[in-house]
Amino acid sequence: MPLSEHEQRMLEQMERALYAEDPKFATALEGSGLRTYTRRRVYQAVAGFLVGIALLMAGMVAKQVWLSVVGFLVMLGCAVLAVTGWRKAPKPGEQPAGGPQARRQGRQRRSMMDRIEQRWQRRRDEQGH
Repeated sequence: MPLSEHEQRMLEQMERALYAEDPKFATALEGSGLRTYTRRRVYQAVAGFLVGIALLMAGMVAKQVWLSVVGFLVMLGCAVLAVTGWRKAPKPGEQPAGGPQARRQGRQRRSMMDRIEQRWQRRRDEQGH
C-alpha cells in the first residue's frame, strides 16, 4: 500500500532530521550492509572452495596425502560457509531470519526506533505542531 502525500512528507522530514542529527548513522542505514556482507562472504567461500580443489589436485599429483587432506578440509569449510551464508542472506525487502540473536537485534532496533520516535515527538511538541 503506497504512502499518502502527508505520510511521504513526514517521512522526508524524518529523514532530513536524521541526516541533520547524525549523518554518519543515516548513511550507514542507507545501504543494505548485511546483504552485501553476506553476498561477499559467499563469493569468498566459493573462491576458497576453488583453492581447496586446487590443493586437492596438487596433493594427488605430488602424491602428498596431507596436501590433499588440507585441500579437502578447505573445500568442506568453504562449502559450509557458502551454504550458511546463502541461507542467512535476507531477500530484498525482507527482515533477517529469526533466532535468538535476531530477536535480540530486533529488540535493540525497536528500542532504537522508539528513541527516534520519541525525539521526533519532542521536536514536534517543541515546535507546537
